[in-house]
Amino acid sequence: MSQKKDAPLVGIVMGSDSDLPIMEEAFKALDGFEVPYEVRILSAHRSPGATAAYVKTAAERGLQVLIAGAGWAAHLAGVIAAETILPVLGVPIDSSPLQGMDSLLSTVQMPPGIPVATMAIGKGGARNAALFAVQILALQDPLLAEKLHAHKRKMAEEVVGEKNRKLEDYLAARKSAPKGK
Repeated sequence: MSQKKDAPLVGIVMGSDSDLPIMEEAFKALDGFEVPYEVRILSAHRSPGATAAYVKTAAERGLQVLIAGAGWAAHLAGVIAAETILPVLGVPIDSSPLQGMDSLLSTVQMPPGIPVATMAIGKGGARNAALFAVQILALQDPLLAEKLHAHKRKMAEEVVGEKNRKLEDYLAARKSAPKGK
């Protein structure tokens, strides 16, 4: 299911529909940069054949980067990386009793020769996976590169401007508040 009218450049795969609230952060980031993507639910364990078939045709369908989000020590990103030469970005999902540590370890501890770029656990990792995908795509797309530069400038301005203004307001209010015991 393509999310944009243009051919998707990024494939987002998640192991379960329960991962959707986390992976939604990747959708939002890609939408912000107008990068077309497609999304699938595929499991390394419950649907290994369908997962392999999807990955084996990804490059010929025009995908350039794959993002895989999975929880419960699932090896989705590794299974995907074993079937392609496309960059694979793994997002550990914090859905298990171990709060994502199992997912993190299963994603980051890949054997030599099967690389997976592993992001942080949860929503921040999903967002960073999308931003990393945009950075990869920007190597060949000057317009996308400029959008990334503008994004970084905006983040810097927010820290230097707005966040410091809020801090100054807080400190001034704190200073003028009556002293306690």
